[in-house]
Amino acid sequence: MRLVLYYLMLLGSSYVISMYGPHESAQMTGDILLGGLFPIHFGVASKDQDLAARPESTQCVRFNFRGFRWLQAMIFAIDEINNSSMLLPNITLGYRIFDTCNTVSKALEATLSFVAQNKIDSLNLDEFCNCTDHIPSTIAVVGAAGSAVSTAVANLLGLFYIPQISYASSSRLLSNKNQYKSFMRTIPTDEYQATAMADIIEYFQWNWVIAVASDDDYGRPGIEKFEKEMEERDICIHLNELISQYFEDHEIQALADRIENSTAKVIVVFASGPDIEPLIKEMVRRNVSDRIWLASEAWASSSLIAKPEYLNVVAGTIGFALRAGCIPGFREFLQHVNPKRDSHNGFVREFWEETFNCYLEDSSRIQESGSTSFRPLCTGEEDITSVETPYLDYIHLRISYNVYVAVYSIAKALQDILTCTPGHGLFANNSCADIKKMEAWQVLKQLRHLNYTNSMGEKMHFDENADMAANYSIINWQRSAEDGSVLFKEVGYYNIHSKRGAKLFIDKTKILWNGFSSEVPFSNCSEDCEPGTRKSIIDSMPTCCFECTECSDGEYSNHKDASVCTKCPNDFWSNGNHTFCFLKEIEFLSWTEPFGIALAICAVIGVVLTAFVMGVFVRFRNTPVVKATNRELSYVLLFSLICCFSSSLIFIGEPQDWTCRVRQPAFGISFVLCISCILVKTNRVLLVFEAKIPTSLQRKWWGLNLQFLLVFLCTFVQVMICVVWLYNAPPSSYRNHDIDEIIFITCNEGSVMALGFLIGYTCLLAAICFFFAFKSRKLPENFTEAKFITFSMLIFFIVWISFIPAYFSTYGKFVSAVEVIAILASSFGMLACIFFNKIYIILFKPSRNTIEEVRCSTAAHAFKVAAKATLKHNTASRKQSSSNDESSASTPSSSISLKTNGNDCDSASGKHKPRVSFGSGTVTLSLSFEESRRSSLM
Repeated sequence: MRLVLYYLMLLGSSYVISMYGPHESAQMTGDILLGGLFPIHFGVASKDQDLAARPESTQCVRFNFRGFRWLQAMIFAIDEINNSSMLLPNITLGYRIFDTCNTVSKALEATLSFVAQNKIDSLNLDEFCNCTDHIPSTIAVVGAAGSAVSTAVANLLGLFYIPQISYASSSRLLSNKNQYKSFMRTIPTDEYQATAMADIIEYFQWNWVIAVASDDDYGRPGIEKFEKEMEERDICIHLNELISQYFEDHEIQALADRIENSTAKVIVVFASGPDIEPLIKEMVRRNVSDRIWLASEAWASSSLIAKPEYLNVVAGTIGFALRAGCIPGFREFLQHVNPKRDSHNGFVREFWEETFNCYLEDSSRIQESGSTSFRPLCTGEEDITSVETPYLDYIHLRISYNVYVAVYSIAKALQDILTCTPGHGLFANNSCADIKKMEAWQVLKQLRHLNYTNSMGEKMHFDENADMAANYSIINWQRSAEDGSVLFKEVGYYNIHSKRGAKLFIDKTKILWNGFSSEVPFSNCSEDCEPGTRKSIIDSMPTCCFECTECSDGEYSNHKDASVCTKCPNDFWSNGNHTFCFLKEIEFLSWTEPFGIALAICAVIGVVLTAFVMGVFVRFRNTPVVKATNRELSYVLLFSLICCFSSSLIFIGEPQDWTCRVRQPAFGISFVLCISCILVKTNRVLLVFEAKIPTSLQRKWWGLNLQFLLVFLCTFVQVMICVVWLYNAPPSSYRNHDIDEIIFITCNEGSVMALGFLIGYTCLLAAICFFFAFKSRKLPENFTEAKFITFSMLIFFIVWISFIPAYFSTYGKFVSAVEVIAILASSFGMLACIFFNKIYIILFKPSRNTIEEVRCSTAAHAFKVAAKATLKHNTASRKQSSSNDESSASTPSSSISLKTNGNDCDSASGKHKPRVSFGSGTVTLSLSFEESRRSSLM
């Protein structure tokens, strides 16, 4: 039964290999066999299979010189290892290398041969037959190139845990170890390349690009990651297109139309060379030379595109290339290739024919074409160095170096298995694998733990995703001045391991755009917004399309294309162009400005005048005028006026917390003290003159002590208002930023209600004072200044009633100025109305400042009062007599006269008795003015 099973497996595997396996390969036997998958051709000939007969294998077309060089790198590495006495001694590595033709179908044909051979070996049929000539199992595969091809191969090899190390497949999907269990690679993932591309676009300040991706597992994931990176940077993709080398002509033309009509000048391409070639050809046919191409690693140095005839379109291309490596001896190895000597490499003959455009003897192409008229025969001895092909481009070995690293990684893993010490292995119970009987999964296990230093001194290891980290070189396609060929000029690099913001470096001076220009092309949806403006989104348009709007006042932008205008700090304001902020002008009622100086001078004048009045009063303190004005209260009144004038000075200068807390209480208390003195003085004289006979009790309670007590009580109420205010809501200095270019330093009063109480209480006392002053306006002027007090209170009311709307309608320093003016105006009003008349009498009319003048004015006032009372009484009597029928016909005379002996105001007499006559009789009114009594009253 087992024999039958063996026969069926052998028959099936041979059928697969012979019928569907690749016809050409590079093979060499050995103790351990490595598989290889390389794109020796760019594609397959398109052929419709109508299935009328057995399907034939499709034919590969367009020889890939770079792919053949990659294959040679694998053979060179294996030869080096076999010739090394240090690495895998006494073990020979063999290889089986197939052409994938850059297609999934061809790659799977080759992969089936690897898998089938491994399946046969796993049956262990040595006891049934002598299988000495059978091919050993393939324990690892190097390849493939394209991500789409590697994806298909990885799915198949992963079923049998055969390790696969790709040298050029960068799709980020292949990092998924749950799906691709045995896939590894020596090239960085596209996760980094997409980010690097977005960084380059951001670096050159482009925001309007076209994205083109191959319609496979390489292009779609790469462009998807690129889109996410662009969204994070607020960069827009105008067109997002898929492409394939198998597109029909009309599809390519439609795509070229869309690109040509787009306003975006930068085209980002995630595709391989064969996929992008049809589009490049169409753009060359149309001579569309004003575009900048941003090339992914898969075609950044592709020989299919980097042709001199394409340079009018692709010159200036920015591409990502893998970091180049050094392979000692590889140059000579490439130059010594020969179809006669390289019998193990079935691709050498075709390479030779394509290089020299000829046919070798017994070539399969002669049999296929049936004629050699268009190609000469080759001798096989031609000089390979005499022909320019991508095969000999060994200056920048990128993918070839990745192949070299992949082969050496497998060899290092095998070396670790060979030198493994039992008890220190990676397998069950720390056992080691037997290199003579090892299986592919054991090699995969060893590769995952690989860590070694290569010949260049680089640390080599696979990370948790089985990826090998590397960096990118940034190249610029330029035209060679010597022969017009494409020159890959290295202009920068992208370091994956650097921190964000420091990964990208580009030397812009080395870049030639469109082949000749050093000016960075413009690829934005809208023109740049100049400093002082910001981008404003246009409805129904992408965010990258905008119009420029001028920054608002107080905002600025100091660079082009600002998304938002930056608000100036509180102490700054924007200039006229909104390109920067300048320090706001700080304003307050300053001591140095003319207005502040004028107010300060007025306050000082007020203080000086008040002090002068006080000095005059002190100097003439014993004169009747000073005594009659209640000199003690006058001193207090003058002191309070000095405080009023002085309090206005606190409102001038830069407001500080302490000045804000002092100035309003100082003003309020000073004014209340002033008005209290006026009120008590006026009210006292009025009560004395209206009393019929002053009693001793009245004289006692209307003495100085009671007067000062009343002043103290009135002032104490204001003091308590201020204390409560300062405790609950103390004023403080405040910077007012409401005005655009000015900072007003003012006082925040803390509580407007408290300020209202302070002024309101002052006005209440002033109103009471006004009432008493008006009532006592007819008293002797020597005793009270009723008329002048009335005028002063009227001035006070006019000033402070006007102050309220002015205070709330002004701002900044003018608030303090309004209050200073109100304080000075009301203070000058009281000073002038109450004291200037007295000063005038004391200094310029000393004749009126005598005791006789006081007595005369007092007698005149008494006479007026008595006459008024008598006339009132007489009028009532006449009305009563006229109503009496028996009244006499003659009526007494109603004339009134004031008779005095000699001079009415005799200065020599100490007493005077004026007489008042009423018709037939005489009434004598006697007033005695003893100095002591008057002094007590005063």
